[in-house]
Amino acid sequence: MALTFTIPNEYGYVLLAAVSTFVVGTWHGMRVGGFRKAAKIPYPYEYASYEQIQTASPASSKAMLAFNSAQRAHQNFGENHPTVLGTLLIAGLRYPVAVAVMGAVWSVNRVVYAIGYTNSATEGGKGRYYGALWMIVHYVLIGMAGKSAWDIARIGF
Repeated sequence: MALTFTIPNEYGYVLLAAVSTFVVGTWHGMRVGGFRKAAKIPYPYEYASYEQIQTASPASSKAMLAFNSAQRAHQNFGENHPTVLGTLLIAGLRYPVAVAVMGAVWSVNRVVYAIGYTNSATEGGKGRYYGALWMIVHYVLIGMAGKSAWDIARIGF
């Protein structure tokens, strides 16, 4: 038996939300490059070491901490991006408008997270919590994707 389905008319919004995540990922990479240059951390080094930060002048130490925070925010984005992309594409088949809105909220909050992280680098990056809504949206999307997959497997489109 073949399964046929119709993609909802609003699914284009889901795809736009997915594309917004690509824009945010690119922004992260470019941003890290600027912080790397300011901190004078050459490639291929991923982070400024604890020893480098401790022995640097206050201005250099601050730049290194900001670089490390930008790098960590970028890596955290990369760790979570595949999951959110999959959830958008799956859950969007059943709940396209809600999922598109959540995808946009996720992307905006990833930017807030990154800016907060780097702006509060000398305080351990506590500013990243301003963008913590991405995490709540992330888990809701996982639940919605699971529900969508279950419904499609059980009853079809």
